[in-house]
Amino acid sequence: MGEKHMENHQKPTLIHNITVYAEDKVIKNGFIKIVDGKIVDYGKKGEISSFDDYRVLSTTEGSIIIPGFIDLHIHGANGSDTMDGTMDAIENIALTLPREGTTSFLATTITQSTTNIEKSLMNVGKFISAQAYSRQPQAEVIGVHLEGPFIHHQMAGAQPKRYIQIPKYHLFNKWQDLANSTIKQVTLAPEIEGGIELIRNLRSKGVIPSIGHSKATYEEVMEAINAGTTQVTHLFNQMSSLHHREPGVVGAALLHNQLFAEIIVDGVHVSKEIIQLAYQIKTSKRLILITDSIRAKYLKEGYYDLGGQSVTVKNGLAELENGTLAGSILKMIDAVNNMISFTGCSIEEVIEMTAKNPAQQLDIYDRKGSIAIGKDADLVILNNKNDLIYTICKGQIAYKNPSYTND
Repeated sequence: MGEKHMENHQKPTLIHNITVYAEDKVIKNGFIKIVDGKIVDYGKKGEISSFDDYRVLSTTEGSIIIPGFIDLHIHGANGSDTMDGTMDAIENIALTLPREGTTSFLATTITQSTTNIEKSLMNVGKFISAQAYSRQPQAEVIGVHLEGPFIHHQMAGAQPKRYIQIPKYHLFNKWQDLANSTIKQVTLAPEIEGGIELIRNLRSKGVIPSIGHSKATYEEVMEAINAGTTQVTHLFNQMSSLHHREPGVVGAALLHNQLFAEIIVDGVHVSKEIIQLAYQIKTSKRLILITDSIRAKYLKEGYYDLGGQSVTVKNGLAELENGTLAGSILKMIDAVNNMISFTGCSIEEVIEMTAKNPAQQLDIYDRKGSIAIGKDADLVILNNKNDLIYTICKGQIAYKNPSYTND
């Protein structure tokens, strides 16, 4: 990561014989041209004048190309966790995530000691500065998702209760400085002392306040919306539920379009039927697919650590000793295919929930979240069964499905 920066003048790449899901249209039998990590042109294959100066990437009939996935909520993968507080850990996550189509992500913390949180924040800030100098194809770390410690004790879930703190905007400001201004999202409970004040502070600094691990009433959520909240963290999980006389966080999230909603589509955290309900009410325009995955993803079943707690991973579940769900081992490509299976949503809607919505929330839609000229060439190629074939990060192949033999 520390090597001297050199301009990575990649050979221009031409991807053709593919259906292109561009920002403003769908182009069958299309092409995309990539130069120095950016999309420079796309259109119908017949419009290509010459292949001579390009590295040509061909695909099988029926393949599609869509924007890379952006995961706003991921703790770890492949044995590493954001809270490890090392450059190697973050790089391992960044190198691993293209295997599931993720091209950008927020490195997500957990409620922990102030010392451990600060170590992790400084590390991610340092990594982001260094990543610009790396020539290895990998998912881009957009910033930090600070999940906790400003949450409600009774909705802690897998967050260690002993480290929960009252929201203090001056503490957040200190942490943002330590993170080199890379904290982009904060999950908090607005109903606890200092919550609304922190939300206002976050909005003034362009940080996403997201309601999570919260017992807020409907009225308290409305106060949070008025203060600038625009999102809820893992909808339905660890939040006040819908009651016919008290709508709670869930009711407010479903009712109000000001709120985007993260959702874990593994069929475990939220049932298929409730996912269908959320999709029908919120629609793809206000849902954001996340994984909330932990270090155990891509590893065998066994015992792992999450925030200093032992987690058992068995039969596709990650649980604390008391049976509380502790994140997931969900991959984004599986979340996508589950969403299609559960709801019948279109590819265009998948793009909204995995790329456009998170990019707009992060205020990076000018460079990510859609296929458009001038944007980063962060791309995913799927075959006609929606299997992941290639993941391309800034114009470089970061993952190729080993079972795919066509060159």
